[in-house]
Amino acid sequence: MSLNRDQYQALATLLKQLRADATTTQLDGPALRQRLALVQQLFGQEIIPLTDEDSRVQSYRTEISKQLRLLEIDVMFFQGARQASTAQARLQTISDRLTILIQYCDAIMQQEAEGEK
Repeated sequence: MSLNRDQYQALATLLKQLRADATTTQLDGPALRQRLALVQQLFGQEIIPLTDEDSRVQSYRTEISKQLRLLEIDVMFFQGARQASTAQARLQTISDRLTILIQYCDAIMQQEAEGEK
């Protein structure tokens, strides 16, 4: 497994953990924000510095960056929710966005696996 794939695997694992925690344990806003900060830190320190010649991988990385920023906004909206139904809807949006992020990571890992063949 390539070093790049290891980094994306680590990111996908963190994202899956966050999605599971957000949907099953009903994390509160500050805990969710703290977990998101860990994901953003990993992305910034481990993935952004990676060099990829493949333009598709670069496109996926750009999309991951955009989705992480949107996820941060979703978490802020979740923290501001006053009613349980609104909070639940925000958690569903967060879960959906995390699923998209995981799919991007999986696509990059598959791309890199095919490139090694």
